[in-house]
Amino acid sequence: MTTPHIAIIGDGRMGATIAQMTQERGWQISAMLDEAHNRGGAGISKRSLGDCDVAIEFTEPASAVNNIMACISDGIPVVVGTTGWYDSLPKVTAAAMDRGGALLWAPNFSIGVTLFTELARNAARIMATTPEFSAHLVETHHSAKKDAPSGTAIAIVDAMQASFNRTVPVTSVRTGSVPGTHELIFDGPFEQITMRHEARDRRVFADGALRAAQWLIGKKGVFTMRDVLGFGTPVTEMRK
Repeated sequence: MTTPHIAIIGDGRMGATIAQMTQERGWQISAMLDEAHNRGGAGISKRSLGDCDVAIEFTEPASAVNNIMACISDGIPVVVGTTGWYDSLPKVTAAAMDRGGALLWAPNFSIGVTLFTELARNAARIMATTPEFSAHLVETHHSAKKDAPSGTAIAIVDAMQASFNRTVPVTSVRTGSVPGTHELIFDGPFEQITMRHEARDRRVFADGALRAAQWLIGKKGVFTMRDVLGFGTPVTEMRK
């Protein structure tokens, strides 16, 4: 297999973790672009990213759309881990499809969270027939995380509400250095069902992003982690 050449857009904690794990895999980092050299996505081109096979974008919500559009415009496949920009997803999706580009976005690159979301989707479908049960999602992240509720929490609730005809409230907690915990509670009059996923290390997100990046090489279209794992993407998840 040819060694993947990865460009990293964003030099924050996730960017640094992705860079470390890229090197551990023996892959090549063709470029690492920080915000100072990429105002409004102006620093993104095939040349500046070292003719990479794929770019991985982890920046800020205010920067993400410009970065994604710059990658699409220059024919650079891009994996996007930034959250909080999904109001622009229809525009970005249309641009990628019109230009024959490759975009893979996900609010969370953890394999476990992707599976957790599938379990939540199926549980909601089953629980829809038991009106005495309510549902509630609690998500906890580190104190520096800016968006609340998290993109992951929104994706979980969206997946559930395709078949669950009740509101699913979300409680967001920001504290300490927690990488990410999601707890879904179905509560009845005399019993409770709890589903929980806990990320123990942010490397889990970097690992999933690199897996997604390798998968995206050579493909065209718009994808999520469900595609990487072979589930496909329901239309309901593309509404944002």
